[in-house]
Amino acid sequence: MNFWDQNFAGTEYRYGTQPNAYLARQAHRLAPRSTVLVPGDGEGRNGVWLARQGHRVTALDLSSVGLDKARRLAQVQGVAIDTQVADLGQWTPAPASADAVVFVFVHLPPGVREAAHRAAVQALRPGGLLILEAFTPAQLACDSGGPKAPELLYTLDLLRQDWGTALDELHAEETTTTLDEGPGHQGPGQVVHGVWRKRAL
Repeated sequence: MNFWDQNFAGTEYRYGTQPNAYLARQAHRLAPRSTVLVPGDGEGRNGVWLARQGHRVTALDLSSVGLDKARRLAQVQGVAIDTQVADLGQWTPAPASADAVVFVFVHLPPGVREAAHRAAVQALRPGGLLILEAFTPAQLACDSGGPKAPELLYTLDLLRQDWGTALDELHAEETTTTLDEGPGHQGPGQVVHGVWRKRAL
């Protein structure tokens, strides 16, 4: 059993069942019935919420245990989502297949991160949106969750390097937030978040 299968074992939802607050604030930017990919969706809180807003969602995660819980959450909330067990380092979504890609606290090591971000950009249709929130290195001083390995933490400059010239920045910042996401994320947190739009060809 991998780390995330262990993390998601049991009936409790590690990061709660409500959507990430930044995603909820930015979701108004999505066109109705958007096709949305949610890599690293774990137990499904963000993908299920997006489906409740009327979007067509595919949730991806390395953990089959998490995705089982995502499907149960969707059933309880009366929506359907597609789920795929996926290693994001080898993720190959169809080009121009998505209206949006959502990364919420998906922390990947160097090499894997760049590959996953390239795949996400390629998956977006022209005009499609990428929405992301992640912890910055300043989170190492906090006890509200997140990885403790510096190489897994993101900065705005790092993300801008990953996107290159493919995406236009609509909103982005490094900031302090208050996390209330199940037992896994509680208290003040140091994050980077943003919304980017894929440039037209």
